[in-house]
Amino acid sequence: MENALEIEFEGVYGKYKITQEDKTEVRNYRLALLTCGISFTAGISQWLLISDSFAWVWLIPMCISLGLALKWIHIYVQILHRTLQLLWAIGALGIIALILKGNSQELISDLVSRPILILIIGPYFAAMAGLGFKEFFCFQRPEAIGVTLLLPISLGSHLLGILPQAIEMILLCLAAVLFLILAVRKFGMDAASDIGDKSVFQYLSSKNETAKT
Repeated sequence: MENALEIEFEGVYGKYKITQEDKTEVRNYRLALLTCGISFTAGISQWLLISDSFAWVWLIPMCISLGLALKWIHIYVQILHRTLQLLWAIGALGIIALILKGNSQELISDLVSRPILILIIGPYFAAMAGLGFKEFFCFQRPEAIGVTLLLPISLGSHLLGILPQAIEMILLCLAAVLFLILAVRKFGMDAASDIGDKSVFQYLSSKNETAKT
């Protein structure tokens, strides 16, 4: 019965079907993306509107959810997929190190007062920007290119001291809101659009297997 409900598509390298497992991966990807967007926005909101004392706690669900999103994301080129995952891993380890090194309640204040720390967590946000670029490349969503551009501009500027801190904060807030919008809008899309042309994945996979033998 499950196979009977699977729709067949014509891809570049032949026919393929979107399975229930594919749909589950897409659902998980979108939920992970939404969790990351909510955590990012909530963390910045708490930092600005309440206190920075416990704003760092939001970094934990941010790290976990982005890692899961990068596990379930569909990217044709494996080396790009692995690069984003590697950037996430390096950045996540950096965030964990900063949390464990001392008084975690001062983590956000340290990031503001010591721009050099951006180098430690920067790879995490590079992975986030890379995910945004993938979403823009595939779907041309304006919020996706906003995430892709605003994250490196705001954090890079803070590291190098280029823009006023108020402008950097505005750009970072915009990036967080756009990421949340991107995540919410994903739920209005058909699962097949997130999966893409499976025949390309199958072709590249078989090509890699052939190369190994």
